[in-house]
Amino acid sequence: MSLTQDLINLKREMDEKLPPIGRSLFENLIKDLKDQKLAEKALKVGDQIPAFSLPDGTGKLISSGELLVRGPLVISFYRGAWCPYCNLELRALQEALPDFRSLGAELVAISPMTPDNSLSFAEKENLDFPVLSDEGLKVAKEFGLVYTIPLEVRAFLQKVGADLTAYNGDGSWRLPMPATYVTDHEGVVVSKVNADYRERMDPLDIYSALQKLT
Repeated sequence: MSLTQDLINLKREMDEKLPPIGRSLFENLIKDLKDQKLAEKALKVGDQIPAFSLPDGTGKLISSGELLVRGPLVISFYRGAWCPYCNLELRALQEALPDFRSLGAELVAISPMTPDNSLSFAEKENLDFPVLSDEGLKVAKEFGLVYTIPLEVRAFLQKVGADLTAYNGDGSWRLPMPATYVTDHEGVVVSKVNADYRERMDPLDIYSALQKLT
């Protein structure tokens, strides 16, 4: 089954579990992001990615330049370990990792979580690719992905145990829109930025893009 179908199934399950106020808050948030056209303002196909160097969970710095020397690079921006859609996506990316690497590509995932929380997440999910910490969302901001969570959504997230101040180590309540980029030294060849956090790029589409590069 594809990640796309798995996400559809998860959305159905979450809609059944969430109280009406929660569904309304999240639908309004998605609508607001779409109305602001934030996804359209983010880094696009043909753009060069900003160079970055970020720590993994052990504190080791991983740079985009070092990765691109090896070949194409897949970059996944995700919200955090508290997000079930992100968990599902990164599991699917892990499953597809051997296929990506067979085409000479590297994969990294980036979130605003602290290195300790990133390490715990990577170990829990048995992820075999770098899970990087973009504390303060400096890199996500350069990609044009950052937005601030409204006050009423913050209160609901805290109520259900998703306290971003604990996960991210600050009180900014900012997140990246989930996004996937496939890039090489010539620039971005595929991008998918999701104002709707319930949608993600399917690994099959990532693999297809990598095939065209090779």
